[in-house]
Amino acid sequence: MRLLLTADPEIEVPPRLYGGIERIVDVLVRRLQMVGHQVGLVARAGSSCPADAFYPWPGERSQSKADTLSNSWTLWKARRDFRPDLVHSFSRIAYLLPHLRGPVPLVMSFQRDPTPRTVGLASKLAAPGMLTFTGCSEYIARIGRPSGGEWLGIHNFADTENLHFSPAVPGDAPLVFLSRVEHIKGAHWAIEIARRTGQRLIIAGNHSDTGPEGAYWREKIVPEIGRDGVEYVGAVDDAQKDRLLGGAKAMVVPIRWNEPFGIVFAESLACGTPVISCPTGALPEIVRSGIEGFLIESIEQGCEAVAKVGTLDRAACRRRAVEHFSADAVVARYLELYMRLVAGRAGA
Repeated sequence: MRLLLTADPEIEVPPRLYGGIERIVDVLVRRLQMVGHQVGLVARAGSSCPADAFYPWPGERSQSKADTLSNSWTLWKARRDFRPDLVHSFSRIAYLLPHLRGPVPLVMSFQRDPTPRTVGLASKLAAPGMLTFTGCSEYIARIGRPSGGEWLGIHNFADTENLHFSPAVPGDAPLVFLSRVEHIKGAHWAIEIARRTGQRLIIAGNHSDTGPEGAYWREKIVPEIGRDGVEYVGAVDDAQKDRLLGGAKAMVVPIRWNEPFGIVFAESLACGTPVISCPTGALPEIVRSGIEGFLIESIEQGCEAVAKVGTLDRAACRRRAVEHFSADAVVARYLELYMRLVAGRAGA
């Protein structure tokens, strides 16, 4: 097949620093090429992903109306020149509007809550069977379905091949909070859970210095650093993440919002490290409470989870990640979807 993929224009593919979905697009391109498909990519100028054909976005802002017009025209030209069997967008749905009545099947993937009005309009404008939606979790797909169209929940994946399994950790291994340090990620809960259970806690991740989240950092987190075994190590690269997660008793990220997916949870499981979080958003799809970790609804339940985390099988955590959240598992689901849609179009 000839497949044309798109990523948002703000960040290169692969990203130089942070960029979760850009990493996924990069790996998806490479894996599709490995099994014999020709893959084109439309992404930010300067992207180094080795696609068979590359088309840079002229506009760099997803929310700019002028950039949306110029980027839509670029995607039109890319489809004309590359002649794909299918277009898969990880970027703005607006870029697909000129293609909704065209001859090529379209897949639109969402990494956040879809906008009902936009999804509904696209579904109505699209030719029958030409537009399929995916969400990065079944949670996102459920939000999208009432607005129309076919929806599948296809998870994001973690780099399970480069995250090393730690079958055991010492009894004094720390708890780890690995995420952006902000209120909705629950760092304050993690600190209180660690304090009440007498555990060391390593906090890793970026934080804001301005606005409400800057105040959260200064008022709720900074005063706790250096007390009762709480340590802050800042942002970490992939190698540091591997060591940090692999050496942890559990990852404690008790989210206070509906997480669309959360790659870090799958990354923790890939290292064999149980997850303690909350049963919101996509978390119940990633962690089965009592098997790969615990989903809690209070600090008290978090303390109980820490006391029981040693009873969990770290090998089961690793298996969960490899079987459901590895690149092999997720790319196989996308390929199944692509082949079905292309075959359906050929038989139309």
